[in-house]
Amino acid sequence: MTREVSAEVIIDLPLDDAWEKLRDISLAHNYVPGIVKTEIVSDQAEGVGASRYVYRNASSYIQETVQEWQEREGFLIHLHRGDKPAPPFKDAWFRYALEDTGNGQTRLTTSLRYQMPWGRFGAWLGDRMAGFVQATIADVARSMKLYYETGEPTTAAALKAYKTGKR
Repeated sequence: MTREVSAEVIIDLPLDDAWEKLRDISLAHNYVPGIVKTEIVSDQAEGVGASRYVYRNASSYIQETVQEWQEREGFLIHLHRGDKPAPPFKDAWFRYALEDTGNGQTRLTTSLRYQMPWGRFGAWLGDRMAGFVQATIADVARSMKLYYETGEPTTAAALKAYKTGKR
């Protein structure tokens, strides 16, 4: 069973400015909560086939490889570790999508589509994880908004302040 969760935010930047930030896949550690380092591991830095490692600490990483790329609209990345799926998933993909909303603003939609392993147990676990996964995807979107609008890496404190309206 494939599940998908999404979140949207409005970024106070014109589409072209938001796209210039999004297309640089080396910046993920500035806006993905829990990521401390991003390393491009492919010859190309953007477009289909571009690949990066995103690190949670010095040795724990997930590889992300671009599978679809639409200029000024976004891209789809596959989450994996070499030829194996990214734990705990059987398979997973993350989509970043931009849309011009006018008035110098851009809608950002972040989505995670994933499959759990382990049959019925995986389905049960997926049900239990759904709220956590949704909250994580929403935090990625919020953190991207903060980073894109301020140019400063989003900290846990900044994200918390934004979520509680104290920004």
